[in-house]
Amino acid sequence: MAAGGKSRRAECESDLRQRILTQELEPGTYLDETQLADHYAMSRPPLREVLRDLAGEGYVVLHRNRGAQVAPMTHKTLRNFFVAAPMIYAAVTRLAAEHARPAQIMQLKDIQLLFRRAIRDGDAAERALMNERFHAQIGDMADNEYLMPSLRRLLIDHTRISMTFYNPRHPKLAAQRAVAADQHDEFIALIEAGDADSAADLAVAHWELSRAEIESFVTPQSMDIPLGLAPGAVSGQGKS
Repeated sequence: MAAGGKSRRAECESDLRQRILTQELEPGTYLDETQLADHYAMSRPPLREVLRDLAGEGYVVLHRNRGAQVAPMTHKTLRNFFVAAPMIYAAVTRLAAEHARPAQIMQLKDIQLLFRRAIRDGDAAERALMNERFHAQIGDMADNEYLMPSLRRLLIDHTRISMTFYNPRHPKLAAQRAVAADQHDEFIALIEAGDADSAADLAVAHWELSRAEIESFVTPQSMDIPLGLAPGAVSGQGKS
């Protein structure tokens, strides 16, 4: 009984993560505990434990007297996302090239196969989820307890944004998606070779490939300042 309850809780937690990442549960949505308990056939106490775990990972925000809210994507969080992304991705990928184990590299190759299959099938949700798994696996390779929480939080918003960005109904992005998939293969090769400098450089190039297009989806037309830059900042980032 206990094992079944634990399995049900794990399934609930995994499913809620996926529903948040794919924006089935949209940013800012308040979650109804009664409906969730019924949906997952759980009592309220273990459901609340699940929500506390998800809050700790950055998927939801807990409010006193209002319950759990799917983590919103505000102007501030998006601005911070654009500032932090290249730094975190580069640092994590560098460490992955230094510390990756053969079994982890094999797992990364398996994820890449699923990623390419999702592209081939035109499945935007699966593509976004496999992209998240790919970079989360690189994070596991990095094995750094200080960077991992930041990477996990970054990947939540990156994946949610990607649900629009990777939509196959945007054919003009098809070539870019193909380049991104090829870069995943390069990540694997560089990590397997232990080439930390080149892996870190590729992480920045991989980010730059999608940054401008992502900005076009999330930046209000009336905003003059790119989300990745503070007012008056001087940066080469963003130049093609």
